[in-house]
Amino acid sequence: MPSFRSGVVTAILHERSGLQRVEVDGEKAYVLTQLIGSVAVGDRVVINTTAVELGLGTGGWHVVHWNLARDRWQSEVAGREMKLRYTSLQVEVSIPAGGHLPDVPTVGCTLHSQVAAVALAYKRCRPQGRLVYVMPDGGALPIAFSDLVHVLRADGYLHATVTAGHAFGGDGEATTLDHALVVAGEFAPDAIVVAIGPGSLGVGSGAGFSGRDVVRALQVATDPILSVRYSDADPRLRHAGVSHHAAAVLDAVEQRVVRVPIPVGEPAPEVGRHKVVAVEVPDLIPDLTALGVTSMGRLPSEDPRFWAYAGAAGVVAAGTSR
Repeated sequence: MPSFRSGVVTAILHERSGLQRVEVDGEKAYVLTQLIGSVAVGDRVVINTTAVELGLGTGGWHVVHWNLARDRWQSEVAGREMKLRYTSLQVEVSIPAGGHLPDVPTVGCTLHSQVAAVALAYKRCRPQGRLVYVMPDGGALPIAFSDLVHVLRADGYLHATVTAGHAFGGDGEATTLDHALVVAGEFAPDAIVVAIGPGSLGVGSGAGFSGRDVVRALQVATDPILSVRYSDADPRLRHAGVSHHAAAVLDAVEQRVVRVPIPVGEPAPEVGRHKVVAVEVPDLIPDLTALGVTSMGRLPSEDPRFWAYAGAAGVVAAGTSR
């Protein structure tokens, strides 16, 4: 059952478009300003405390549900379509019809953090290339919540973003993942990377993990590429080495051969009819470290092959192995 309580905003820690990080009675909370507007120190607010009480992966942050200091608020966003439909926080957005599916390499990632390695490797190999990020609704719904996307966008590694399904806040909005790839084409991409937002959910099965959203992207894309999840540091056996998520995704993709990039000399997953492509991957660890990127709480130096495998997909998407 969800849990709520009220409190007073005691500090503003950080602000950017779509997001405020604050303290409420000295406890960390974040505000999705596209949904409820901004808050100020001294405002009395209602916070959702459920995830923190359950010890879930929000990083110990409550969510500000409403600002009691105001009687009403109206967004400046104009649109006719709704996301978070039939909830108390449903939000209007403007969704274009879009044109045609772009004929560009499309990388599917099962973890949000892989996007960093894909984007850095892609930019290293193709500095002028336009990489567009598509975020389905399998993880966090507000793209503003992603520190990673904020940094990659600000530093020019991502050309544009599209949010699909009930995910919202991208440069473009889309109804479905198929539609999101079409909308991504409106930004004239040279490549696309698809990955859920932060906050993946899994139940230990090949079918029950939210990163499986990329299956549809790989089925639809004209040039599909899977970013293989690999780890030497994950204590869970199912994610040691090549993760079972990679095998599950490849098993589920049926109507098209998927390119599966791996670093030269590294173990390959069982791929069936799919195509393994071995490539040289630049050393991404210094740049990832400088950006403050982590995965599952681990620094790049603590699991370097995780980033090398993800970066291999960026190399292939940049066209160096086509």
